[in-house]
Amino acid sequence: KVKAQIEEKEGKTFDVFTAVEFKTQVVAGTNYFIKVHVGNEEFMHLRVFKSLPHENEQLSLHSYKGSKTKHDELAYF
Repeated sequence: KVKAQIEEKEGKTFDVFTAVEFKTQVVAGTNYFIKVHVGNEEFMHLRVFKSLPHENEQLSLHSYKGSKTKHDELAYF
């Protein structure tokens, strides 16, 4: 659901965009830290926020880090 947001920020499209790992952090909603394979040996780490149900908000891309590898640890950022 956040692929279009990251493509807009990066100014390119991704043929491959597959989540391979995730972690969560409960706040006033939920932060999802997601490792995404974006093709070849390239990965990105995304932080996506999901609001509480009563707020009825869309998933939002909070931040991301590019130039990651398959073996880079997925951690809070």
